[in-house]
Amino acid sequence: MATLLIGGIRRDRCDQLEAPARLGRAGAFLCVLAAVVAAAVLGAPPAAATVVQVSVMPDLNTGIRTDYGTGCTYTVRARLSEAVTPVTFYDNGVPFATVPPAGGGMALVQWVPGYEGDHTLQAAQPGGDPAPYVQVFVGRGEHIGYACWVI
Repeated sequence: MATLLIGGIRRDRCDQLEAPARLGRAGAFLCVLAAVVAAAVLGAPPAAATVVQVSVMPDLNTGIRTDYGTGCTYTVRARLSEAVTPVTFYDNGVPFATVPPAGGGMALVQWVPGYEGDHTLQAAQPGGDPAPYVQVFVGRGEHIGYACWVI
């Protein structure tokens, strides 16, 4: 049963309160309603954290077949349903970073592909739904200043 504080006096049960007796049925109803609401709020399970969407931005990199190249840096973004639980990012099922949300319901991480070919990038939060993903093809990257030309 919920503990109520009335007039600075702690009461553990509704039948110990003077208010229900003075207010009759309405007071008893309000006391029971307060106990039910308190139990529902305090006993509610936490909401599951879920990654809603994953995307990868090509940043300043470009190429003819693909904008993604080995050795080049990219920003991977995860949109979140809640912005408290850390997010783990995966490249072809292998975790490469775990970061806290950056705010605004987003988590951002830098990704540098190590090999050419298809890559499936995923992001997940513990206890969340199946991780959404994005697939990109990675070619060979050649650095040109702050950017990459992808062959």
